Amino acid sequence: MSKAIASTSRNLDRVFCPRSVAVVGDKQALGYMWLKALSDFKGEVYSVQIDPSELPGIAALGVPNYSSLQDIPGPVDYVISSVPRAAAPRIVRDCIEKAVGGVCFFTSGFAETSTEEGTRLQREITELALQAGLNLIGPNCVGVYNPRIGLKHNAAQQSGEGGPVGFIAQSGTHATLFSILGAINGIRISKSVSYGNAVVLDSTDFLEYLGQDDETRIIGMYIEGVRDGRRFLRVLKDVAARKPVLIWKGGQTQAGARATASHTGVLAESAAVWETLIRQYGAVKVHSVDEMIDTAKALLYVKPARGNRVGLIAMSGGQSVTITDTFAGAGLEIPLLDERSYDRLAAFFDIIGGSYRNPFDISSSFFMSANGVSNLASMLDVMEKDPNIDSVVLEMFPLIRPQGAKDTGDKDPVLETLSEFRARSEKPFMVIITTAHEESLSTEARKRVTGQGIACFPNFERAAKALRRHVDYFRLRRELDSCEQAGI
Repeated sequence: MSKAIASTSRNLDRVFCPRSVAVVGDKQALGYMWLKALSDFKGEVYSVQIDPSELPGIAALGVPNYSSLQDIPGPVDYVISSVPRAAAPRIVRDCIEKAVGGVCFFTSGFAETSTEEGTRLQREITELALQAGLNLIGPNCVGVYNPRIGLKHNAAQQSGEGGPVGFIAQSGTHATLFSILGAINGIRISKSVSYGNAVVLDSTDFLEYLGQDDETRIIGMYIEGVRDGRRFLRVLKDVAARKPVLIWKGGQTQAGARATASHTGVLAESAAVWETLIRQYGAVKVHSVDEMIDTAKALLYVKPARGNRVGLIAMSGGQSVTITDTFAGAGLEIPLLDERSYDRLAAFFDIIGGSYRNPFDISSSFFMSANGVSNLASMLDVMEKDPNIDSVVLEMFPLIRPQGAKDTGDKDPVLETLSEFRARSEKPFMVIITTAHEESLSTEARKRVTGQGIACFPNFERAAKALRRHVDYFRLRRELDSCEQAGI
């Protein structure tokens, strides 16, 4: 039976939005990691375990335990299997008999080990699942994360509220890390999946599913290889025309390609091929989890870019030089302003030691002046109205209430100024808050800025790369849309 079964013919809703979940083989040696991760799940949770020594620990968690899937009353939508690999075929047969919606195999030790036994077992569970039309995720993966319903694969993941970003990862670690770091950076997940060896369901199936998912507006992917390249590109072209798709390709060096074979048992295509195809089909290439987070953040919170000319505002002379070098080095233009802008600036810019060419050097004393907030608003307004500027970037110290500013309780006048500017300006706007004497202070400040719907970054390099990819993405989309309209 052919593996090429479109996900539209598979009911993946039962996998991503289950009403009941059964965990097979969770145990104390794992810290009952799966059952604990499901403590917030908004549905029925069952355990399947036959080891008598494990039953007291499972009972202490308040989870009903059964000897087999068939003993569970009522339907089971999603199964998480953590049994030794030799028992995997038995679990697949039980899932088929129980008519579950899908099964995720956390179990590893299959074809990725290049052993005869591992390869044989992987082939057996694959054939069983394909013949029955069973949605099998993995093996060697952590499966599905849906925060809205509390379906988690790690207790540290957030739950209770979904978001607009979907994530598809061949690596379980990358799937977990993106969800946790993303939450810190204001990126909320709609649905996420780790799919490991991809013996039945591959990245293409999940891309197609999230492409049709109304909750998902941006899709990130970590891929080591694909099983059906032509179908993947066909689906990518369709989805990327409607939603941004960010692709982080693992195994692009000779050593990395060797590592992917031992990690998930797939062959990695050449970096040059991926570079060409990603651009040709309208996706965005990233190189790390940080770049994935930063690019998703820019697409979420930064308005569409129309050009690459950037207006920069820095906190000191040295920083103004560094930020200029960094953004120019990323391929962005730092132009002089229109003469009318300099006339406007001269009316209020009187900071000793400051400069207002581009970048503006407003010095740390700016925020300690009585007119600091109103001057900041005026400078942002100048950038907004200047015809030579396409995007605005502001470097800030962790938020400091300027001298003379009124204490309005929890309200911060600087934060309100930034929020108001972001709301009214049509130009892309981002903030950079580098580490101060205490990292916790900077982290909290970034969190507050992001909470206002403003993209905030921890250093110049990450902000510059994110803006460059943001600019390139919207330029590419305009080019591809023009070609599509012209019938090219």
